[in-house]
Amino acid sequence: MRTDRYLKSKAVIAAIIAGFAALQAVPKGHAVTPASAEKTSATETRHIMLPERKDTLPFSDGVLVGNTLYLAGKLGVDPATGKAPADVEQEIRLVLDAVKKTLAAAEMTMDDLVSVQVFCPDLSLYEKFNEVYRTYFTRNFPARAFIGSGPLLRNGRFEVQGIAVRR
Repeated sequence: MRTDRYLKSKAVIAAIIAGFAALQAVPKGHAVTPASAEKTSATETRHIMLPERKDTLPFSDGVLVGNTLYLAGKLGVDPATGKAPADVEQEIRLVLDAVKKTLAAAEMTMDDLVSVQVFCPDLSLYEKFNEVYRTYFTRNFPARAFIGSGPLLRNGRFEVQGIAVRR
């Protein structure tokens, strides 16, 4: 019981810190540009909005500041239904593919990730997640936290957010 509260409070603190970091990186009044926009300099900011995103949610898929990309949390939802699939492995692949799409829009790969946070309401899925996660990298793994969470949107079992640095 105490461990659950500790993990939930740790997840909330991590999300708040990530949110503040993203806010500090965005200059006031900076325009949102499509994923195909030009590369950024060390001080330029580009907001990535993937074209297949159907809803108008109040956040960017990613924010590129110089060579650093801050990725919004991604869910492993089926594009046809908007819901998490019944198969756990399929959901893991969908969530990691969503991360890859955002990275690709910034001309990056999974190997550019330096920090990843995985939110999961069911910690018994840790090993299953790792089995699939390993296959998405060709070099060293990024730093990572696998955080026990409360329920996720759209009945998801995983939400992944991260930070990548173009190498």
